[in-house]
Amino acid sequence: MRELYEQLKRLFPLGEYTEQRRDLAFVTVPKDHLRPLLIHLRDREGFTHLVLLTAVDWIEEGRFQLTYLMNDRAGKRDLGLRVLIPRDGAAMEGIHDLWPTAATYQRELREMFGIDFPGSPRVNGEFILEGWTGMPPYRRDFDTKKFSEENFNHRPGRATKDPAKHMKDKLYPDEA
Repeated sequence: MRELYEQLKRLFPLGEYTEQRRDLAFVTVPKDHLRPLLIHLRDREGFTHLVLLTAVDWIEEGRFQLTYLMNDRAGKRDLGLRVLIPRDGAAMEGIHDLWPTAATYQRELREMFGIDFPGSPRVNGEFILEGWTGMPPYRRDFDTKKFSEENFNHRPGRATKDPAKHMKDKLYPDEA
């Protein structure tokens, strides 16, 4: 995979390279170079399958990381492309015209993280969270505890226990 990275680096302004295994590597790509790189990988390097498109919320850095995982079935290798975008007003060009399955991933990322993919089919329609109007729930600043307390009834009899003490009491009741 290192050879592929070096070859691609002569054609595109690539960033950090991380090799996870002999057949799996990740490369950081500037936002504006993602589409040309994806087309090159698909048409010239055999990466014909989009395995997934996902996001990570780097709230401390004020950005999202989009990861496009590509697969070359014939070469039995996977390449992840990392793209960093600002968290505020997060938007990325869609790739649904390159891989139709990307439209589903883009809809999910729009709904769960609030990342926009302008022009992507049905990207603004309800997908998973029917009737949801609040902050996207996969953002790290979404307060799950507050949401739960505001939307679900408290069930009496439930108590939070220290796991270590609870297991010790269960396993060694005579020592309690």
